[in-house]
Amino acid sequence: MELSHEAQEILERMWVEITEHNRTPDLSVLKDNDAFRELVESGYIKTEAEQVLTEKGLEEGRLCVRRHRLAERLLADVLHTKGKMIHEKGCQLEHMLHKGLEDNICILLGHPNSCPHGRSIPRGRCCRRHVRRTESMVIPLSELQKGQNGKIAYVHTTDEGILNKIMAMGALPGRFVTLVQKFPSFVFKMGQSQFAVDQNLANQIKVWVLRK
Repeated sequence: MELSHEAQEILERMWVEITEHNRTPDLSVLKDNDAFRELVESGYIKTEAEQVLTEKGLEEGRLCVRRHRLAERLLADVLHTKGKMIHEKGCQLEHMLHKGLEDNICILLGHPNSCPHGRSIPRGRCCRRHVRRTESMVIPLSELQKGQNGKIAYVHTTDEGILNKIMAMGALPGRFVTLVQKFPSFVFKMGQSQFAVDQNLANQIKVWVLRK
């Protein structure tokens, strides 16, 4: 049975306390909480044991943290969310990520190591399978190799001037590109046309790397 959202939040906070801050959570403040009882009854927490979180609890807590931090990364990098909204909306989005879906987001973002606040994102199976495998990654156009093909995934910029330049070229999500040269400027081919851009602009265009 899937845990309630509040139970997931408690498990997430406990995992952070135990594994990242090396502190034992204070259970006394939670003893009358329904979500806490849910965790105890489901075998995620042992109130009388030295190790508060069971193995089951540690793993589920790790997954809760992973989903939350990936959600924050998605909001910041793709949806350009800023400030406190990243954490608040990340909490909401986290609970919408069903098991397995977070791996798809992780792959989309190129297996990020940390959330926008600098905290580590726990690794997933997709990270172990696809570490730096370019066919499963989204990377900046600037990181393509000469002659390498990609498909534009999204444009990562809040600069209206840069966005207008990219849109004027027609470099929109779904378009196929081939990097022609990297120096002295980045030249890429899209359809029958070629475009030259500087490093900054090439960094803002994120592409899926395609297999040859």
